[in-house]
Amino acid sequence: MRGLTFLMLAAVAGMGLTATTPKAEAQVSVEIGAAPDCPYGYYDIAPYNCAPTGYYGPEWFSGDVFIGAGPWFHGSADFNGKVNNRLHPEHGYKGALPARGEKAEPVKRVDSTHFKGNEVRDGRGHVTKAKK
Repeated sequence: MRGLTFLMLAAVAGMGLTATTPKAEAQVSVEIGAAPDCPYGYYDIAPYNCAPTGYYGPEWFSGDVFIGAGPWFHGSADFNGKVNNRLHPEHGYKGALPARGEKAEPVKRVDSTHFKGNEVRDGRGHVTKAKK
């Protein structure tokens, strides 16, 4: 009887050790919220401050509406647009920036004739090798 009890306990312990826990499914969700409300677009890096007029070239706008950059970009997948990186904080720009919610002044918009783009970026903010 003692042998049978030992065998039963060993079997129960063996089943307990071989039992597996169910796989946990991981889900990650990131809320980015609404795009910054900026008169001439916003930088494509956090904290997504408003960019000054002349940073983005005309191809970044549909009429007077900025097509977005970074997580809020809603242009075509093969989009490449010119920027003037001299007006970017990562390139040393320390000048005035418009405030969120500020309204664009049409006379301050830079048209294609006067735009001084020196870098090409995709809609997510990556510098591309597209023709300048």
